[in-house]
Amino acid sequence: MQTVRQLEDLREATAAWRQAGERIALVPTMGALHDGHMALVEAAKRAANRVVVSIFVNPKQFGANEDLAKYPRKEAADSRMLTGAGVDLLWMPPVEVVYPEGFATNISVSGVSALLEGAHRPGHFDGVATVVSKLFNQVQPDIALFGEKDWQQLAVIRRMTTDLNLAVEIQSVLTQREDDGLALSSRNAYLMPEERAKAVALPRALGAAAKAITDGGDVEAALAQARETLAAAGFETDYVALADAETLEPATAYAPGKLRLLAAARLGATRLIDNIAVP
Repeated sequence: MQTVRQLEDLREATAAWRQAGERIALVPTMGALHDGHMALVEAAKRAANRVVVSIFVNPKQFGANEDLAKYPRKEAADSRMLTGAGVDLLWMPPVEVVYPEGFATNISVSGVSALLEGAHRPGHFDGVATVVSKLFNQVQPDIALFGEKDWQQLAVIRRMTTDLNLAVEIQSVLTQREDDGLALSSRNAYLMPEERAKAVALPRALGAAAKAITDGGDVEAALAQARETLAAAGFETDYVALADAETLEPATAYAPGKLRLLAAARLGATRLIDNIAVP
């Protein structure tokens, strides 16, 4: 695997692949890789001839009181995982390459970014959209792969890609979970052992709410029960919401195959998010 930190070297490598007629896949990450990321890599290998993984802890998507400084950084371990997985190139630029001195451009995707995570983390999705657009321009992939665990992020990126006529196919990959159902996340490493045991309440609360809604139950009652379940497990809930899967607008009634249940809640010092489709 080739590890590249400067844009000129990246473009030299990808230009050679394009000249050979090879299809390029990009898996954007912030590192601290786990099996969820590896599922994206495996999907990328099936979709393209060459796989680029980026690792960049993006300062623009962290709020003033969030965990940029303590976000896990495991460069050597990540590199070993990607080498073993058969990745062709690791794009790991320093901050000054992504945001050079005088950088003054911001990409904002209105509508889909305003609610849920957008309401609780102002500016977060501007940071996501800006860095992903830069990664697309740097790597110029044919396809980019994102996990469904960050469903709203996926919706924002799809909207941006469509609106800006970017020549990148966006492919989603199912949320990868532990045996007990907890969604894989780099932030799970922050959980204390007793918190990890309680964390499974999050996917279980969403599953119970989805079943209640599909069985014809009242939507608000189902959401309220999910919030109560989380509170009983020790969570402080930011939101539990039923939304249109594409626009993220609130939904008040069951619509088969068109809805998503999304939640964000804190357990101790760790904020977890999750979502599931409502069949």
